[in-house]
Order: sequence, then C-alpha cells, then structure tokens
Amino acid sequence: TEILGVNLPEKVALEVTEAYDAVAGNTATNAMKEVTLETGFVVKVPMFINQGDKIIVTTWDGKYSSRA
Repeated sequence: TEILGVNLPEKVALEVTEAYDAVAGNTATNAMKEVTLETGFVVKVPMFINQGDKIIVTTWDGKYSSRA
C-alpha cells in the first residue's frame, strides 16, 4: 500500500497542557513563552495564554494563530 497524500486542515484547535506563568518584568512588547500542547508539541505563544486554554495553531508552519 502506498500513501499518495495527506490533507491537513489549515488550522487546528489544541489544548495547552503545560504553561508557566508570566514573570514580572517579562511584559515587553510581543513577549512570548513556550507552552506544551495536548499532542506534546511545543509552541511559542503570547504571555497571556495559560494551562487549560485552547489555542489555534496553523498546520503549515506550526505557529500560534489565536485563542480558540
């Protein structure tokens, strides 16, 4: 059997399973932090995203898009 192709959705909603709180003084413009998603994927997100939040990730580049 040969796989001919895979069609992924443009964006997916995933839950943040691990996120550290923002540290005082780390609130500069466009400050980002790393979080772990339910799939184990690690992505950079804005500081206001917390554990338990659902976010939208773009599948073609694996980057944060918005809150779900």
